Amino acid sequence: MEISSILQGGYQHPLSRSWQSRRQLTKSMFMYPIFITDDPDASVIIPTLPGQRRWGINQLEGFLSPLVQKGLTSVILFGVPLTCEKDDRGTPADDPEGPVIQAIKKIRTLFPELYIACDVCLCEYTSHGHCGLLHPDGTINTEPSVARIAEVALNYTRAGAHCVAPSDMMDGRIQAIKRILIDAGFGNRCTLMSYSAKFASGLYGPFRDAAGSAPSFGDRKCYQLPPAAKGLARRAIQRDVTEGADVIMVKPALPYLDIVADAAQLAEDHPIACYQVSGEFAMVHAGAKAGVYDLKAMAFETTESMVRAGATLILSYFTPEFLDWLPA
Repeated sequence: MEISSILQGGYQHPLSRSWQSRRQLTKSMFMYPIFITDDPDASVIIPTLPGQRRWGINQLEGFLSPLVQKGLTSVILFGVPLTCEKDDRGTPADDPEGPVIQAIKKIRTLFPELYIACDVCLCEYTSHGHCGLLHPDGTINTEPSVARIAEVALNYTRAGAHCVAPSDMMDGRIQAIKRILIDAGFGNRCTLMSYSAKFASGLYGPFRDAAGSAPSFGDRKCYQLPPAAKGLARRAIQRDVTEGADVIMVKPALPYLDIVADAAQLAEDHPIACYQVSGEFAMVHAGAKAGVYDLKAMAFETTESMVRAGATLILSYFTPEFLDWLPA
């Protein structure tokens, strides 16, 4: 046998196997998405998202304390308003008494070292369920949408968010948010993480159940990216880098690992995030429940593939499990 044929000697031991990875999963690579509702005492099971709940702010200390003790370093907040009056411009999104701003302040007080990102979108707060403001014919009205998204981002920052993450996919919103943050004195005090390549995916169903964010008519295919649109995704990543994004995100993760790899190449000096979305998480659980594979093994395989593709940050509902599975 030729010398060049022998590879197994390089990974015959668990330690030498670990050396074959360019990066290793660590606890700090995981950001935990949590749903905050406007019932302060809520702890409501989300049936389509195994192990996940909608939380009220009065429940946050008991919920987060054990996770912080295990090494949780960051969360991303999604507001779930159930009692407010929604309107066509998403007024409740940055209500000072609303769930997100109240949760930011609560978490900052309880866990000063915990990094807080906030999803910035209007779909949970608009009466029509779309991610921006609409023309009379129901199409997206981009400029006022961008202005409103930027306003919400600024108000989350003022409340104490370390990071704002616009997921709306409106053209020009990264530039607008960066500008408003700079003008308000927060340009160097808040991270701007862009959902740069967010695809119109069938994997968002459990999230929409959790957040109550399904559109009341139509779909989001005119602003989220078509699944086969590799070129559009690359252009969107490059645009957001130019407009001032500090972190680039790809969503969903597993079906779009090629885009994660593209992002790592196109934005090589930026952190690259990917979102293991609700449908991906639910699929891993469903397969394990059916006996197709072991849950822990598949959770590692899927997330390690994201790291292999170039991700440095993973938004995942598996975060609590990885806090137990990964070494300190």
